[in-house]
Parts: sequence; C-alpha cells; structure tokens
Amino acid sequence: MTKHFIVIGNPIAHSKSPEIHTQFAAQAGLEISYQRQYCPDDAASFTAVIEAFFQGGGVGANVTVPFKQVAYECCAARGGLSEHAKVAGAVNTLLLNNALLKNGTPIAEAIYGDNTDGQGLVNHMTSLDWPLKGARVAIIGAGGAARGVILPLIEAGISELTLANRTLNKATNLVNELSAASETIAKQQINICSTETLSGEFDIIINATSIGLSGDTLPLSDELHSHYAYDMMYGRELPFLQHFAKRGAQTSDGYGMLIGQAALSFKRWTGHAIDVVKVTDSL
Repeated sequence: MTKHFIVIGNPIAHSKSPEIHTQFAAQAGLEISYQRQYCPDDAASFTAVIEAFFQGGGVGANVTVPFKQVAYECCAARGGLSEHAKVAGAVNTLLLNNALLKNGTPIAEAIYGDNTDGQGLVNHMTSLDWPLKGARVAIIGAGGAARGVILPLIEAGISELTLANRTLNKATNLVNELSAASETIAKQQINICSTETLSGEFDIIINATSIGLSGDTLPLSDELHSHYAYDMMYGRELPFLQHFAKRGAQTSDGYGMLIGQAALSFKRWTGHAIDVVKVTDSL
C-alpha cells in the first residue's frame, strides 16, 4: 500500500524533499507518494491543509518556511511536541500521536510535532568525521536556525559553546530563553559576544545566518580561527566557507544537513533508518 507524505511551504516549488524521500523509500523498499503542498501564508489555511491531509490517510508531513512556528503552535494545542521542538520553538516534522488516537481522540486533535533540523546537523557532522565530543564550538547568528541546533550540539557532547550575533541583546535573549526551556542547555556554559569581536581558536564554527545567500560577507576578525567550518545554507558558493577554506579549515555547506534532517523525519514516520551517505552521493 502506498504511504502518502507532503512538504508544506510558501514558496514550495523549489523544495528538494520529494526527490530526497523518493531515494529513502527506494533504499527502504517502500512505496510512497511524496508531494509538494503550497499553502497560503496564514495559520488558518495551514491548519486546514494538515487536517485534510491526515484525515485523508496521510502518514507524515514536513514543514518549511514560513510555517514552522505555526506548526509548533498547532501541535502544542493538539497532539504534543518533542523536546527538540519545544526548545526550538519550531516544528519541521508532523505525524499522528498514536497514543491519543488509541484513546479515541479524533485525528484532527492528535497532530504531533518534532524538530529534526539540529539533529540532522549533528548527524551530518558525524558522517563527516568531525569531532563533536569535547569540541569548542562557535555559532554565528541568533535566529531560528541557531535556536534549533544548540540543544543537539550540547547533547552531542561539545565542551564549550560561544554564540555570536550582530545584535548582542538578541543573542543574550536567545540564551536566556533556551536555558529556561531546557535543563540540559541551562547546565551548559554559553559565551556571548558580537560577531565583530568573535575571536580565538575553535574546533568548529557554524554560520547560522543566511547572509551568504546574497553574496555578502560577515565581519570576521583576523584573529578568528577554526579547524572546521559549516554553513547551514547551501545552493551556491558561500563566502563564509571560502574564508575559512583559505585558512586551511575543512568546510561543508548545509546540503547534508537537509538530507540528515529528512532521514530523521523518514525514520519517525516509517521506522526505517537511512544510509544518508549513499543518498547524498546519488543526488
């Protein structure tokens, strides 16, 4: 029997998720239909789309911009949230809460949300053999992308974390919010500084801003060094990675993270673990 999945967004025509999940299904030996689903940019439309999808027999849905926070609010009021979704304040993976369904709750009231973005980043770095345990890590950016990866990085065993942002207050507020939401994060010492003053030597530095997509560059100090550099964006040459490659760092863009988070969603839905290296090489 064909299992049905969608990815919901606006815009959505550019999404590579159908191709990625088709590869997953082939590896797992499953027959699936995975479609892009455009949705008007409002909460009511989003809710109507996911209710119709799940009531029609859908198994799982991915959520992309601009609906990750809307999905979070929907799941918080209905079927619940994973710890990673609660901390991130965003949902990228929807499924049905079977525990609620067994209690007779209607499908429309049993939609559960997870966030696999940060775990996808960690899994990609692990597949690259980047040393996370005991690593000194710096993240540039204090928006939604950074918010979603801090807990998984700490869970992976990093020793030190520095959060840098152009606006210092935004970084401070983010750390305070995450520390209040997660005991794991509260126990981690997180240093805060402006992007311009970020300096020293790190094992891994991560760009969690989208500035590179416009071709612009971050105001990086000459005293900033890292053995590994990761940009969460992908799809073009990224100045951040070029900067650190010239300094001898190993680099990676975020395409592997995209596949990694998708593989975690696929496992939540189907129970099948995916060899993401094989999929990455085939796409």
